[in-house]
Amino acid sequence: MLILKFGAYYLTGSAAIFSDALESIVHTMATSMALFSIIYSSKPPDEKHPYGHGNMEYFSAGAEGLLILLAAVGIIYYSVLDIINPPEIKKLDIGMGIVALAGLINLFLGLYLISTGKKTNSLTLVADGKHVLTDSYTSLGVLVGVFIVFLTDIQILDPLFAIFVGLNIIWTGYNLLREAFGGLMHEADSNTISEISKVILALRQNNWIDIHELRCRRSGSRVAIDFHLILPWYTTIKEAHDEETRIKENLKMNFPESEVLIHFDYCKPSLCKFCYYENCAERSEAPSVKFEWNEDKATGKPIYFKK
Repeated sequence: MLILKFGAYYLTGSAAIFSDALESIVHTMATSMALFSIIYSSKPPDEKHPYGHGNMEYFSAGAEGLLILLAAVGIIYYSVLDIINPPEIKKLDIGMGIVALAGLINLFLGLYLISTGKKTNSLTLVADGKHVLTDSYTSLGVLVGVFIVFLTDIQILDPLFAIFVGLNIIWTGYNLLREAFGGLMHEADSNTISEISKVILALRQNNWIDIHELRCRRSGSRVAIDFHLILPWYTTIKEAHDEETRIKENLKMNFPESEVLIHFDYCKPSLCKFCYYENCAERSEAPSVKFEWNEDKATGKPIYFKK
């Protein structure tokens, strides 16, 4: 793609096509970084990195976002220079054909990378796929701009379209940086939390009194999950362990590389009014308070915090 686009720029002298080629330089650098990131993040956990090496993918995505922003600044800078000193533009028909071919290839490549990244929970592949798609959209924008210049011969439109492309790329780079920093800061992932809570709530037994403070954090393809579960105070250690095993096995089916930590709490007489376990022989009060077993309950405070 890099060779094709610079070939098109060499033939035409178009600022818009140059902006597309300049982004390809950045993408070549970013892809090399992404390859290193995928290799490094796939290493298994060790003594110094007990949670694995998956956070490297956030660094890679952040670096790629930063490179995209730098490319955008470069595109706008050179476009302004072309407005001040317009170059001679020629052979736009051939240039449009080359750019169209490059854009079409990048479109299919970007969609494939994003699809593969989502299947493997790889932020690096998703980020790289988004960059490739941005490259494809850039080519489309450039193609439209160059085609208008070809029809009208208003050559100042060429660098103006290049500036528009640069501004669009800035937005993409910002989103990548935002996602990368969110991952590094363990920002709450609402989609993953929703999936986890659905799995856990579907496993609910009659002797579950409450589940609360469900949390998770991602590190590459690995997911660390923890929550509190209140069971009757007379539940044996073996029974609690068996329940823990059952929950973990089911979560593993949906999140193969998950690590699950369950904090078991025991009930107190004050919780009887919340408990609808029919086979309890130690009940001190009839159940009188109902609540919904849903995601908000799972991620919220203990039931005894309710007024």
